[in-house]
Amino acid sequence: MHLLSRFFRLDRFRGYCFRCILPGLGILLLLFGLPGGCSQKEEKAGALHSILEKGEMVVLTRNAPTTYYFGSDGETGYEYDLVSAYADYLGVDVRFVMRDTVEDVLQALANGEGDFAAAGLTLTETRQKDFLFGPPYFQVQQQLVCRRGGEIPSDIEEIGTVSIEVTTASSYVDRLRELEESVPDMDWRPVDLTTEQILERVWLRRVDCAVADSNIVSLNRRYMPELVVAFPLAEIEDLAWALPPDAHELRQSMIEWFDSVQDDIFPVLYGRYYAHVEIFDYVDTARFKRRIQKRLPYYKEIFEKEAEKYGIDWKLLAAMAYQESHWDPLARSPTGVRGMMMLTLRTASQLGIEDRIDIHDSIMGGARYFADLYSRLPEEITEPDRTWIAMAAYNVGMGHIFDARRLARELGRDPNLWVEFRKVLPLLSQPQYYQDLRYGYTRGSEPVRYVSRIRNYYDILTNELNNGNNQLFPAEIRNF
Repeated sequence: MHLLSRFFRLDRFRGYCFRCILPGLGILLLLFGLPGGCSQKEEKAGALHSILEKGEMVVLTRNAPTTYYFGSDGETGYEYDLVSAYADYLGVDVRFVMRDTVEDVLQALANGEGDFAAAGLTLTETRQKDFLFGPPYFQVQQQLVCRRGGEIPSDIEEIGTVSIEVTTASSYVDRLRELEESVPDMDWRPVDLTTEQILERVWLRRVDCAVADSNIVSLNRRYMPELVVAFPLAEIEDLAWALPPDAHELRQSMIEWFDSVQDDIFPVLYGRYYAHVEIFDYVDTARFKRRIQKRLPYYKEIFEKEAEKYGIDWKLLAAMAYQESHWDPLARSPTGVRGMMMLTLRTASQLGIEDRIDIHDSIMGGARYFADLYSRLPEEITEPDRTWIAMAAYNVGMGHIFDARRLARELGRDPNLWVEFRKVLPLLSQPQYYQDLRYGYTRGSEPVRYVSRIRNYYDILTNELNNGNNQLFPAEIRNF
């Protein structure tokens, strides 16, 4: 079984439908004109009626890491998971239709090419003139993003000293037009590129700065670590789904569903897509990207071979090895762990490994040990939580993991969800929590940071390899 198989299919939220049965009955009353005072609204059902009748909803989105993309196990993304859960609630299929830019998404929605748009859309006054919006589900802030070593204004008064590009018909355009009233000499222009593409242009020094939402910046600066946030350009703003202007019943259905599941779904989504990017270290990220080119090629085949043997994604195994040793087969820690996968003497002995600095043996041992930890976890822990918790066990030991699971249950937290479990582990360093546990004290914050860093390394490595093994960096910046 592949350790990074999809964890988050519709069955995770299938139980929510039963907790939302009253809104669901309201929909049925609406459709079939049953007694209940709703029959007079049947004509207004519109988009919702169409979705339920055809058994499918068509959703407009963008291909981007904050919305919808294809990962190692197929479709994924924050918007993808959220929309899929809502479709499951309605009992319909979902079909995603890609458009390149925000402008394209909104134009397609205006043309009737989708039932609604889920594309990381900011809720603005301008857009509300043309569309309805569902309930807010995420908060972001517009940021001015420049490049380390380039021109970086210190405040809005200096913004006229740099060139700025933003994606056409975005909320960024509205904000820059507002700023022009106080800073008339601004040098900016809208372009028909995605925000991610414009950030890359900043990284390549083709334009001084860009404007992007904070969530887009936090994900993309891992791939382009020289990006720097100069300062925020606006107050906190909401993201919401955009609907046709007459889709009132569909909007009401969304409101009811969001209200019923927000305490369950949103922490899980945040944990999956954003919790691990809270830690950002420019120096470490830049060094990692260089070593992907200079060190990884020597060990790549070994990672692939041993990962396949134990059913692990080789990029995940490589990311773990980098966190352990920075891909240094002779690495040694003050506590005596050694080698590429930093095995303890005891673990190496249990695995039958005599030489911990042997590259093949160390990688094999690390893969085998991780697979063993993974298999020992209770069956109710599903993906990707199972992978992250097994990874924490690699760092802190399975005994402390079982202690933390017990403590999680005592505190009313779900021990099977990493987003919950990561809040419990740090408590193992506090006497009031660890003194009654079997394995006692441990520095529980370390496995949380450990997992976050590996997830970052894994994402960066995947992104770099998807850009081509021989051209991991553009030639003009490769020797930076």
